[in-house]
Amino acid sequence: MIIEFLGTGTSQGVPVIACNCRVCTSDDARNRRLRSSILIHVQGKTLVIDTGPDFRYQMLRAEVKHLDAVLYTHAHKDHIAGLDDVRAFNYFQGTAIDVYGDHLVQDALKREFYYIFAPHKYPGIPQINLKDVGNQLIAIGDAQVQPIDVMHYKLPIKGYRFGDFTYLTDVKTLPDASLEKVRGTKVLVLNALQKEPHISHLTLDEAIALAKQINADQTYFTHISHRLGLHQEVLTELPSNMSLAYDGLVLEV
Repeated sequence: MIIEFLGTGTSQGVPVIACNCRVCTSDDARNRRLRSSILIHVQGKTLVIDTGPDFRYQMLRAEVKHLDAVLYTHAHKDHIAGLDDVRAFNYFQGTAIDVYGDHLVQDALKREFYYIFAPHKYPGIPQINLKDVGNQLIAIGDAQVQPIDVMHYKLPIKGYRFGDFTYLTDVKTLPDASLEKVRGTKVLVLNALQKEPHISHLTLDEAIALAKQINADQTYFTHISHRLGLHQEVLTELPSNMSLAYDGLVLEV
């Protein structure tokens, strides 16, 4: 399984264009983060988790030629806004794209992208097969995907486990039943927004504590605000088996 981080950032905080902080003006490319999304090549399938506002550029930057499915964690705009751009894959592949989400995601997509679901469809609109995500394993070809229930403050959202790899973003709390589903993960991706308290996201200290509970061989933090600090400086504060992810990072699991 090959994993590429398409984006490791967040819409939280001051927009980069208006910010002169050390992070936003850094020459280190690891401090330049698009909205969080991840690309997964598994069992001959190519999947994306979340299509934020940067989705089109992320796919061009990663030179993605084929897409089999999109899985959504939740319906916030910074995670769904780029769905329209799957139309390019429809055109070149000649097929609809399977799109997975819970009922909250599906309701949001039907509101935000109403034209996709209109009875009389305009030519060239995205073609998708909307599929429900519950608690059962999802089969995408030969790939088996386990949805994980997590809480984004009071909003129930989904994480996903692929064998030894688990992706959890926008987490604030992880129910005990979900913690059991994550145990045994070798590579964990977890959100770490900033150091200061936040109502709906893990802080860096909270993310480290949760990562220690899960006890993966290696943990990567994502959904990072510029408020967290410079990439290289934050690395020095982390346990040896934890690291910050960055846009373009590729893992083999």
